[in-house]
Amino acid sequence: MNPSHAAALAFGAALAGCVGVPVDELLASTAIVAELPIESGARVEAARFSAGRAGESQPGWGRFIVSPFATKSEYALVESGPGVVLEGRADASASGFYRRIHIDPARHPLIDWSWRVLQAPGHTDPRVPARDDSPARVIVAFHGDVTRLGFGERFTLRLYKALTGEKMPYAIIMYSWASDAPVGTITPNDQTGKIQTIVVGGGVGEWREFRRNVLEDYRLAFGEEPWDIVAVGVMTDAGNTRGKARAQYGDISFRPEQ
Repeated sequence: MNPSHAAALAFGAALAGCVGVPVDELLASTAIVAELPIESGARVEAARFSAGRAGESQPGWGRFIVSPFATKSEYALVESGPGVVLEGRADASASGFYRRIHIDPARHPLIDWSWRVLQAPGHTDPRVPARDDSPARVIVAFHGDVTRLGFGERFTLRLYKALTGEKMPYAIIMYSWASDAPVGTITPNDQTGKIQTIVVGGGVGEWREFRRNVLEDYRLAFGEEPWDIVAVGVMTDAGNTRGKARAQYGDISFRPEQ
């Protein structure tokens, strides 16, 4: 049998096996809200890269697959100006790095982080699929009401599970660096409206600090009230442009409105 035909048959069988699965069981966020307690305290440290040691792994963090056909980006703790930070490197590659966490966005709506872009993959613009890369993204994933998912979103969940063996959350906001899109641009992913990119800045070489209100951003991006946050991650991505990217990420935390 032709290898491509065999792969197509295997994919078809996997997708068929997912068709009868209830949608909430295809959501990664369903298990997270059931298993993890909601974070409490005045400040939630979602990422304490500064507490690690260069060259060591980051406990509780792991890679998430963007596409089974893409080469994977690399992430490592390194020494930098502020101390220990997480560095992401992409070489025509695309994958993220994340941790599961359970946060109430009504209680802790403000997210703070910093990053430094060291190399960007040419012209990037999330509004153009062929240029939808970014050297630096901070990602916040949410649970949500599965009854609000349309046919297209349900198909995407099943397709992702069939291709990767993994599950997606209900919705994702990607705070993104972009060279060719204005700050404040909000645009959906070309595959699903349940992934929305918000452009927060550009520039290369300098550390930049950010603060966003995820509660307000979610309302703007999705037109509904957010349920709980279920994961936080980063992504250095050059898979579409086939270029190279490098960025460093500081700690990520959530706090109440002041």
